[in-house]
Amino acid sequence: MIRPFVTRLSALVLVLVLWVLVTATALVDPLYLPSPGAVWDAFVRANTRHPIAPGVDRMVIGEQNYYLWEHLVASLQRIGAGIGLAVVAGPPTGFVMGMLAPVRLVTEPILNFLRALPPLGYIGLLIVWFGIGDVSKIWLLFLAAFPPIAIATLNGVTGVKQDYLHAARSLGAGRVQVILRVVLPATLPEVIGGIRLATAFAWTTVVAAELNNGIPGIGGLAYISGTQLDTPLTIACIIVIGGAALALDSLLKLAGDVAVPWKGKA
Repeated sequence: MIRPFVTRLSALVLVLVLWVLVTATALVDPLYLPSPGAVWDAFVRANTRHPIAPGVDRMVIGEQNYYLWEHLVASLQRIGAGIGLAVVAGPPTGFVMGMLAPVRLVTEPILNFLRALPPLGYIGLLIVWFGIGDVSKIWLLFLAAFPPIAIATLNGVTGVKQDYLHAARSLGAGRVQVILRVVLPATLPEVIGGIRLATAFAWTTVVAAELNNGIPGIGGLAYISGTQLDTPLTIACIIVIGGAALALDSLLKLAGDVAVPWKGKA
């Protein structure tokens, strides 16, 4: 347990040291790669009240009139809404597809088509349909998260061992009992894995979702700071986005271990 932690920490320290050396020796223009200190200053500035400009008394809040943590919370709320809808719709869809072959035959190509579409491919259409507010962003995140969850559920249902089904039927279990006592428990690990994958994929689309009217939003802030050539703030946003993604994945992994302790044991 200690050795993996030390290894990961050492790798992180090595990256940080290389970053410091590259910026200290001016091998790369600060416009393209600012120093860790500059990124830290941008992070602190984005989380505090500060003068609008040096020597000016007027104070402003964070960046774009919001603190950085408020941008992050706004994005998490959109992610939560989009993934929440996908969690409600995805497992039942995948379960029905897995249990009914005719339904699977019709819907599986549509599902695979949606999964293959990049988010930027339909964000313009969503804006036309739902405007530039949060509704279009939530729809985008839902469409990013729904296919992985539904497909994971489908794979879980179709992957149940036939021996388990035959054994349950031979013991007198009816169709409903087979579904509730065999198929559903065997599918749950796949469903939770699909939710983890969908959350990661939806989080990677947060910048695309917040390209238009994305303030407050951590993706919108990263985009705007990039267009303004504020590289330290852009990198600070990227680090926050990555850290939040790791935290979300760790929470989902923990929740999965608690919800399906039989995963890998049956």
